[in-house]
Amino acid sequence: MTLLDELSGYEFEDAVASLFRAHGYEDVAVAARVADEGRDVTMRDGETAHVVECKHTDTVSRPVVQKLHSAAATYDHDGPTQGMVVTSGRFTGPAEAYAEGLREAGDPHPVELVDGDDLRELGEAVGMDLYNGRIEIICEETLPVGEPGLALAEVFEDVDDAPPRAALPAPDVEVVYRPVVEVEAVTRATFETSVGVIHRVDRRDRVVVPADDPAATTPATDLLELTGVEPVALEAARGRHDGRIERFDGTEAEYREAAAELLCSALETTVTYTGDNNVTYRRDCRPSPDDVDLQRVRSLYIPRVEAVVTLDEYEHGLAYDAAGSRRVVRRDAVRRCVHCEDGLVPYTYCDNCGSVSCETHTETERLTGEPVCTGCAVTAEFFRDTKYFFDEGNAEAFRREYEAMPFHRKAMENPRLVAAAAAAAVVVAALAVLAVGLV
Repeated sequence: MTLLDELSGYEFEDAVASLFRAHGYEDVAVAARVADEGRDVTMRDGETAHVVECKHTDTVSRPVVQKLHSAAATYDHDGPTQGMVVTSGRFTGPAEAYAEGLREAGDPHPVELVDGDDLRELGEAVGMDLYNGRIEIICEETLPVGEPGLALAEVFEDVDDAPPRAALPAPDVEVVYRPVVEVEAVTRATFETSVGVIHRVDRRDRVVVPADDPAATTPATDLLELTGVEPVALEAARGRHDGRIERFDGTEAEYREAAAELLCSALETTVTYTGDNNVTYRRDCRPSPDDVDLQRVRSLYIPRVEAVVTLDEYEHGLAYDAAGSRRVVRRDAVRRCVHCEDGLVPYTYCDNCGSVSCETHTETERLTGEPVCTGCAVTAEFFRDTKYFFDEGNAEAFRREYEAMPFHRKAMENPRLVAAAAAAAVVVAALAVLAVGLV
């Protein structure tokens, strides 16, 4: 199969530009699609400018190389200038001989020839598959998974009476390596009216685009902190944690376009200004994709980790995007009430059934004084007040204690009732005194 065989000539130029951007060339630009000037792409490597001719053909002959050499020699640049011809096919013998002759003669504008085999190797070096008419991203790096067991244990520390780290069983862990593209860009835009400049944009931003959704309308801003962590080899991460890899659904060009659109939308604002006629106007100022200079594009995976531990009757889990010790929590099924999925903090662990409950659904076990949730507790009435127990055995044991208590101790099982009775007695006594005084 020919490299990029489904692309048009213009699309091939865009693909070549993307490839050299990935290799670190600066100021990579595709020429306007007008009359052929002998150069399709220009770029810079340090002080050296490169003038590139792209040929999406089976063979490239000597005249193409000669024409590109002339274009490089006349290119307006203060420093050294070199030429490059890139083809998805191959070069003829005379074309190769002409380029070799320039090098041997020490020509100040040598021409480098990049054929289909070279192009494929360049793509593989930066993780791009240049077949099937697409620059498919092949990424070999991921942010580190970290320690899922430790992440879960740290969350349990926010739950009162939870088992200590050493007592927690090893969690069941699932890892999905989700693709993202991180872009660093500079946006410069000026908005003018008849009264002059009303708004300027001149800023540098980093954007993370979820690569399983190249049509995303908002950047994943919560992932920016994660992408600052040094990545590790994907193979090594899978060797330790296993896990499933989700593929990049789009091409690098699609992600570049998506990132530019996301930035333009994020930087859009409405400006109020006064015209020459003293009338107040409002104008929406939105940079265009042409105002966005994408200076760095990096593909990588971010592990989506789900760690679940079973404690007695309940499962407790934590799902998060990981970068070593840094995490963005996606689902917290530890710090929640199993009875109402919300409730009031603090959350408390019930050792009787393994649940985590809110304040409303947590009571004190009457016999032991430990927390017990209302979901598993056995209840019984003592002095017209409901008491909570781990089981029937504890309820019966307390019943025997209760029966042996003197009356005043039994009354203290319902202090609210005792207080109400005392208050009522005071009121009755006061009324009696008042009645005697009136007589």
